[in-house]
Amino acid sequence: MTSDGAPRRPAAESGALRLVLNRSTPPEVGAPVLDDDQSLVAAHRRGPMLVLAGPGTGKTTTLVESVVARLVDPVDPLRADQVLVLTFGRRAAGELRARVTTRIGGGVMPTIATFHSFAYALMRQLGPADEFLSPPRLLSGPEQQARVRDLMAGSVSDGRSAWTADLQEAVRTRGFADEVRALIARVRGLGLEGVDLERLGEHLGDAAWQSVGAFAEEYLQVSDAEGVLDYTEMMLRSVLLAERTPSLRGRYRAVFVDEYQDTDPLQVRLLQALVTTETTLVVVGDPDQAIYSFRGADVRGLLRFREQFATPDGTPAPIAVLSTTRRFGTAIRDAATRVIGTASVGALPSAQVRQLRSPACISEGGEVEIVLCDDDRVQSAHIADLLRRAALDPANPIAWSDMAVLVRSGSASIPALRRALVAAGVPVEVAGDEIPLARESAVAPLLLAASVVAEPSRLTPEAAEALITSPLAGVDPSDLRRVVRALRRIERDTLAVEALALGEVPLRPRGSGDFTVEMLVDPSVLEALPEGPLTDAARAIRRLAQLLAAAREVTDLGQTPADVIWLLWSGTPWPRRLERAALSAGPSSRRAHADLDAVVALLDEADRFIGRHDRFVGLANFIDELQSQEIPASALRESALRVDAVRLLTAHRSKGLEWRLVVVAGVQEESWPDIRRRGSLLGAETLGASAAGRPELVDPPSLASLLAEERRLFYVACTRARERLVVTAVRSPDDEAGQQPSRFLSDLAGDSVPQIEVGRAARGSVLGRPLTLEAVVAELRACLLEPSSPVGLRMAAADRLALVADLRRPDGSALVRSADPSTWWGLLDVTDPGTALRDPLAPVPLSGSSVSSITQCALQWFLEREAQAQLPSSTAIGFGKLVHAVADLVAREQVPADIEVLDGLLDRVWSQLGFEAPWFSAVERVEAHQVLVRFLHWHASRDRVLVGSELSFVTPLVVRGAHGDHEVVLRGSMDIVEIEVGDHALRVHVADLKTGGSIAAKDLPEHPQLGVYQAAVAHGAVAEAIATLGLPDLPVESGGSSLVVLRADAPRGAAGPKVLEQAAITFGSDDPAWIELPLAAAADVIRSERFWASPGSHCDLCAFRWQCPSQASGGPVVDL
Repeated sequence: MTSDGAPRRPAAESGALRLVLNRSTPPEVGAPVLDDDQSLVAAHRRGPMLVLAGPGTGKTTTLVESVVARLVDPVDPLRADQVLVLTFGRRAAGELRARVTTRIGGGVMPTIATFHSFAYALMRQLGPADEFLSPPRLLSGPEQQARVRDLMAGSVSDGRSAWTADLQEAVRTRGFADEVRALIARVRGLGLEGVDLERLGEHLGDAAWQSVGAFAEEYLQVSDAEGVLDYTEMMLRSVLLAERTPSLRGRYRAVFVDEYQDTDPLQVRLLQALVTTETTLVVVGDPDQAIYSFRGADVRGLLRFREQFATPDGTPAPIAVLSTTRRFGTAIRDAATRVIGTASVGALPSAQVRQLRSPACISEGGEVEIVLCDDDRVQSAHIADLLRRAALDPANPIAWSDMAVLVRSGSASIPALRRALVAAGVPVEVAGDEIPLARESAVAPLLLAASVVAEPSRLTPEAAEALITSPLAGVDPSDLRRVVRALRRIERDTLAVEALALGEVPLRPRGSGDFTVEMLVDPSVLEALPEGPLTDAARAIRRLAQLLAAAREVTDLGQTPADVIWLLWSGTPWPRRLERAALSAGPSSRRAHADLDAVVALLDEADRFIGRHDRFVGLANFIDELQSQEIPASALRESALRVDAVRLLTAHRSKGLEWRLVVVAGVQEESWPDIRRRGSLLGAETLGASAAGRPELVDPPSLASLLAEERRLFYVACTRARERLVVTAVRSPDDEAGQQPSRFLSDLAGDSVPQIEVGRAARGSVLGRPLTLEAVVAELRACLLEPSSPVGLRMAAADRLALVADLRRPDGSALVRSADPSTWWGLLDVTDPGTALRDPLAPVPLSGSSVSSITQCALQWFLEREAQAQLPSSTAIGFGKLVHAVADLVAREQVPADIEVLDGLLDRVWSQLGFEAPWFSAVERVEAHQVLVRFLHWHASRDRVLVGSELSFVTPLVVRGAHGDHEVVLRGSMDIVEIEVGDHALRVHVADLKTGGSIAAKDLPEHPQLGVYQAAVAHGAVAEAIATLGLPDLPVESGGSSLVVLRADAPRGAAGPKVLEQAAITFGSDDPAWIELPLAAAADVIRSERFWASPGSHCDLCAFRWQCPSQASGGPVVDL
């Protein structure tokens, strides 16, 4: 903790990292053998050239060799600072840089960068001098999205922007903010100003464009004032600076551009500002892989390249086609060619397009298959099985890292598919920037906890339940429900009894959600719970509540969001659980690593949040900003991936990558192709600019163009495979279910690709036993434990289980614990709990009901009373509590003994019993009336002196039993206690009001519960109450006890209830009274902890008979 009470995060150890310069000469790498097409590109020296390169045709190698050829040209070698290489993505730039460095053996390197990083460096170089010392900070996509939302909300509240009435409500939504952001990016991407959009909107009568245009001006002014730029604005300013700097043109004598189909108009303008007709300009692209129009990319840049960059003699730039693919064989090539079809691609010559789409293949191998599944669950299971079989194939195993699963939508498909694959034992890696940080499973509970700390009003019932069941508390949802039910039951009974005592209508108990919230606000409410199986859950909830309170304290002290989140994270057992899991092996280790990475990213983001604000803006602002970030692909969270795992990623993200086995999953109609209109509200796609730079309307993308891009995306996904391509989809057996395969599958299949049906409706389903050690162990155990299996087969299963049980991880732990019989239920010896159920030095507490229950069946008593495994309180128990409460009021003369009055009391609280059916409530209400009538008859017939009703007692005594004496403490409550004044003694009589069933007459003389009441009376349980009555000073003795069965009529037509009398017990003789024997026996059972089952007629109504070893239906767990 710091001096002001804030949590302190551990600092990095100083000097932990030591860098050493390796001065050794890197090994020489020979030049690769280029084919004729590649050699043609590498030999190009003057003017522009367009290179068309399909999947796997060696474009990266061609670019590297072209750069090297210019640097080492024997006739006209270029200096490194005269060569520029531009590409998309930091990963691609890093790969190009590494390969060029390896080829030339180190030294001064040419500039190899992404368009954005080059533009930023150019802006700093050519911009004002004062900006060099304090350069503008670039906003990531998620940060820009959140900033637009905040500024829009502020413009509405301050009245700065005249948003139209129909947009006032939309302004605060994320969807509208995304559209505004896209329209501003469109405006700046076309080189326009906000005022241009405002004027065009005024000319067209489009009030929305007028509002956005005015807001765009404010957005740019605020960004300038705060020294921040988004990527589009940075590109525009770099282009403007480059166009105003004539000396820049021709500085680079050779420029190479990769993935040219992904350029946008600003990037094309930047390139035009850099080159002359004499510059060697080589751009490589593939119009069939143009899939980023949603990011502003425009394939027309590639299609118009030959006109925009003419040769020195004014003719269109030449075209070279890399026509040999080294990635896959003819099977995958032919399938991919069928997908992309024969559609024309604008101005490109058809001969070169045909050559691009039908490359020659180095190899003839490769497999393509289509799998149709009944539902998503079957699809996930089949993918997992397919991946495991590929990894375990003895003839041709494929490393996990050489397999990938591609999907259309990351947010819609990746989380569920990742869970399914991990559960099936498949190691999976998902890049951190595939999913927004706030949606990471490890980040979500921390953000939720931080949000309720920052704003307690956010602690809704749903939020409280999510926190309690999250790793922060780790409470099982079923345990949480039991805790809430127990608290509601306690409150309901308390309110009902209090209302009866006051003659008022009882308050309804609070709802489950109210209790869920209160447990985190005021954990003292948990103190009402008895000790039992819910104790651990209550303790975890209390710990979480205390942690939230501590976090509120440090927040009030003004600590940073990072400090608060660190406190929430480190104040639970969760980090230690993740640490142990991360240090182990298997799927849990990979999941733990991913969770730890996500938490580290969250803490880093919290630090960055403070770093980019001049003042402390609060925890709530940080949470709102992070949760508002909807864009997954933030470059700030790109991370290195661990090698031994299957990659799970989107088709967009897969571009430029390849694997031996690729599964393209979930290729469904309606989702792939996704041809929904984009940005239809503000119409950003309809804004264009004329050649003179004036804003104008253009046609929005047609459905045909949207379909074409979706087809290209599917083509990109299919061409990532080197050896095997598997495409899966769901085809529901019920056509009305809506799950049908995409139209693209028909193109892919042609006449040669097999289609496999998997699932319930499929004949000869290929789904078998999962290829996991756990599944093998399960099958072996099933064989071993099946009595009907041949002995030889069971012995073979036992041998194989022993073999698996001996397998160890690198850390020495068992690879599959479930293979070891010592972990199987039913085979373990009875364990010593280490602590006694009751303090061995203290008297054994007993009640009348517990003695009856132990005498009847010790196991049932233990499960009900100690394990707390009984079902929730039934309406029958509530019925009895109300009747006892009414009887208590009548006995103490707090209400008149009038049936109409008593019926009125019951009517006020009857609805609180919660009957499951109205008819049952009505039947029980009639029965309650009869019960009270019988009670009033019995009450009126009493001629003894009332000592009290509902009298509680705690009476110690020593009882004699078959195995010696036992100290016990009798506890309980007596319903009605009366006294009869005799000549020589005061005889006390106890009546027990019973609202349930009766007992057999033969059991009455030694009924334990009635006997306990007599024993308590004989040992002074009611002495204090009697002393207040002013009776003669005579010895007190038991006068017997009775069971008043209120649901049964008195015999032979007499009025009132059935009453069963138990004769008085004599205590103090040399021989123990009969009640001492069951008391001693019960105490002995508890002391020895021998809770054996005792079968009998009571088993018919026992809630535990299905698990009871004395019942045929409750057989042992295993049967060897």
